[in-house]
Amino acid sequence: MANFPAHAAAGLSRSPRGEGRSQPVAKGVGRYPHRRSYAALDLGTNNCRMLIARPDGDGFMIIDAFSRIVRLGEGLAATGTLSMAAMDRALSALSICAAKLARRNVHLSRAVATEACRRANNGADFIDRIRRETGLVMDVISAEEEARLAVMGCHRLIEPGSGPALVFDIGGGSTELILIETPGGQPRILDWLSVPWGVVSLSESVRHDDQDPVARAAAYQQMMAQVAESFAAFAGRLPQNVDERRLLGTSGTVTTLASVHLGLPSYDRKAVDGLHVPSASFRQISAALAAQSLEERSRLPCIGSERADLVVAGCAILDAILDIWPADRVGVADRGIREGILRQLVQMDGRR
Repeated sequence: MANFPAHAAAGLSRSPRGEGRSQPVAKGVGRYPHRRSYAALDLGTNNCRMLIARPDGDGFMIIDAFSRIVRLGEGLAATGTLSMAAMDRALSALSICAAKLARRNVHLSRAVATEACRRANNGADFIDRIRRETGLVMDVISAEEEARLAVMGCHRLIEPGSGPALVFDIGGGSTELILIETPGGQPRILDWLSVPWGVVSLSESVRHDDQDPVARAAAYQQMMAQVAESFAAFAGRLPQNVDERRLLGTSGTVTTLASVHLGLPSYDRKAVDGLHVPSASFRQISAALAAQSLEERSRLPCIGSERADLVVAGCAILDAILDIWPADRVGVADRGIREGILRQLVQMDGRR
């Protein structure tokens, strides 16, 4: 247990001028941090995302952003290795990020990789290849730091209240659960868990797109049971006598389900970020999506073909979370690791 943030992350430094495109130094930024721009890049198991922003009050003014589904962890559960096709997709996205960083007046930046690169037996080789081909210096962070950064990036959206709150991040290759308290509005981590089930790894572990509805229902129950088993020890440590359970999720799963809940014709971050959805609504949406065929889910706005084969696994993980922490509502955050990195960079820069 430690007051948040608990430790300094590795690899945080200004780059000398001309050393790689991942950490260019701004010219003439002056002594005022609010005028400086910062960049955060997150290479996950399913997505590659980047933000370039300036501090703006308690938040950030976004200068540039990038997001692409790259499915870096595709096939990883079966082979233990990042495939050539998956690495090529990720490199294509990272090359765009590197070009954006080269064009922007970025003062300080950090690029991180998570579960896929942690788990793959060729993860370190891929990180070297990224540096050679794009100039980006990637930091493969631990599951613990991933959890801390997610909390740092989204905790401001936790509903006011007393007692502990649970923050969760359903990723592509892992899910993090973080139990926190918020004295004075600042998060303090009480307990945390990372399990190797995300939307990609769980989808590849349990086949769930059978044409038979009965088989689909059975597969969904198997997914939930698999995740629940990995949650069991953590669930046993959770406090039981809680007057009001607060719950906040940061992931593509919760933002997608929130979009379905709102009936949005296309994704709208402003409508979703900070929304609180009744848990019963998420349960109903999850049950409906799990019962549908792949083709039916593909036709739904805000899901489409890119998410149709993965969203059911996310629903199963969310259902398992609601089983161990039955909150009345689920907070939705379209922010997380990248925003956590940005806050970390600004804080560290301010102490220099």
